[in-house]
Amino acid sequence: MKIAVTGATGFVGRHLAAALAVNGDVVVPISRGNRGPTATPVNVTDADALTAAFSGCDVVVHLAGINFEREQSFIDAHVRGTRSVVGAAKRAGVPRVVMLSFLGARPDCGSPYHETKWEAEEIVRHSGLAYTIVKAGMIVGDGDHGLDSLARSIATIPMFATLPRTIVAPVAVDDVVRILDAAAHGRLDSCTVAAVGPDAMSLARMAWIVAGSLDRPLVVFATPLVVHRAIARVGEHIMRVPLVSRAQLTMLRENIVEPATNVDPLPAWLLPSVRLDRNFVRSNAPRGRFHLSDLRCTPQRWDLGARSVA
Repeated sequence: MKIAVTGATGFVGRHLAAALAVNGDVVVPISRGNRGPTATPVNVTDADALTAAFSGCDVVVHLAGINFEREQSFIDAHVRGTRSVVGAAKRAGVPRVVMLSFLGARPDCGSPYHETKWEAEEIVRHSGLAYTIVKAGMIVGDGDHGLDSLARSIATIPMFATLPRTIVAPVAVDDVVRILDAAAHGRLDSCTVAAVGPDAMSLARMAWIVAGSLDRPLVVFATPLVVHRAIARVGEHIMRVPLVSRAQLTMLRENIVEPATNVDPLPAWLLPSVRLDRNFVRSNAPRGRFHLSDLRCTPQRWDLGARSVA
């Protein structure tokens, strides 16, 4: 099959493109900006360029999205982008679209991230094309933002400020890729499914697992929501990738364990099974500390040593 992947140089996109290629599929990687040696640099709001890129494809897997607003707004990235992707797929004669959404996406909840993700889901559902929507929880693995930031934070300062009573069920990126792969090959048509990990745990528990994998001591303490909001707001302004964005903070406040809307059941053979334990973290999380290169105001030449073993 010939499969177009938007957001192909992002975290999930890289893993999916690699898995599809191994299985013998022809991958058309599409990315906003020239972020990879083989990716086609197309903004998802550029309908004409997308139509050309989708030509001859059997399916489009739409992964492009953002979790904080900087160059793009949530409306541009999620709503206008998805509308453009669907329209381009129709013009190019692509019969199927697969979309990666968020577990808590829903309407009228007061969160622009959640609401725009939901609106994007509705665009896909009412597109007239065969579709699958995968509502994923906290996705972890090699190159993610959450596990990456947590591990590097603990390596830098052995303290973790947690949100009380927050529960997550981390799902491995390889499990998400299996679901997306099945959807791309027409095994989950006309349905919306959830992808959550097999183990629910507190944020504190997740931090202790990461600290143990790094052989680091750790002090965990709860802090008020207002402190986390301040950290998120400052981080979005001064860091290339913030420790946590305001949208991610909203996700964590409401727990990331169950879908916020009705979903269809996953077949047993596609249920996520990879557990987040010390071995998983050792294999997938970086061991470096945060460096000056993580600040937006620092030239990229400071990147030397940023990922060195602490």
